[in-house]
Amino acid sequence: MTHAAERSTTRETAVYTHGHHESVLRSHTWRTAANSAAYLLGELRPGLDVLDVGCGPGTITADLAALVAPGRVTGVDSAGDVLDKARATAAERGLENVTFAVADVHSLDFPDDSFDVVHAHQVLQHVGDPVRALREMRRVCRPGGIVAARDSDYGAFAWYPERPALDGWLDLYHRVARANGGEPDAGRRLFAWARRAGFTDIATTAGTWTFSTPDERAWWSGLWADRTTTSSYAALAVDGGHATRAELEEIHAAWREWGAQEDAWFMVPHGEIVCRVS
Repeated sequence: MTHAAERSTTRETAVYTHGHHESVLRSHTWRTAANSAAYLLGELRPGLDVLDVGCGPGTITADLAALVAPGRVTGVDSAGDVLDKARATAAERGLENVTFAVADVHSLDFPDDSFDVVHAHQVLQHVGDPVRALREMRRVCRPGGIVAARDSDYGAFAWYPERPALDGWLDLYHRVARANGGEPDAGRRLFAWARRAGFTDIATTAGTWTFSTPDERAWWSGLWADRTTTSSYAALAVDGGHATRAELEEIHAAWREWGAQEDAWFMVPHGEIVCRVS
């Protein structure tokens, strides 16, 4: 197999499970450097050039651009449509040091040693070959720079009160994501993937999102209820034979019911890596 054919095959091995339905972007636009990349902030300083892989609507990207100005930030995503939202976010904030482009993390269209920091948030769980992706991120990172990644770990999600239907949701999500070529328990695998990608200087940490206030519960349960029945994830679950529409409606109702509980609490754990490039 030629190198070009291998790259083409790799790109096609994973489908982005969530898609970019409003219920998904509701979550993505909530993300900031503070709540989603705190482990990285101590490494940033003005003048650094940053590549933000899988930037989505660009809220984290814009925060990074403000932190490293006059350094440049490039945000890339495999979905061109969402980049319009990212450009609008940057324009609203008056940022002139950030650009956006369509790219495949398995084969980045940048020369070697192009960036001081290469960052990916909630990306490696969705790609066909996370080790190859990390190698490519390393290739475009300058010596002395860092490659940083953060991914959630669905198998370690915890919530209260327990609901059998939410256990079913988690099992269903694992099946749908893995059928699409992804690995939803990516957080625990980041260190191993980084070692396989050739990194030797790897710092590992973990972080969480926690939802417990009435507004947080309503927001988190609402976006997952809607995502379960109206996003591309729902279509993938049904078309792939993983669930029926009736089963998705039951999960939708369980999310709504859980979110209405005054004692409800939900934790999303993440693995985090900072890999130094020698």
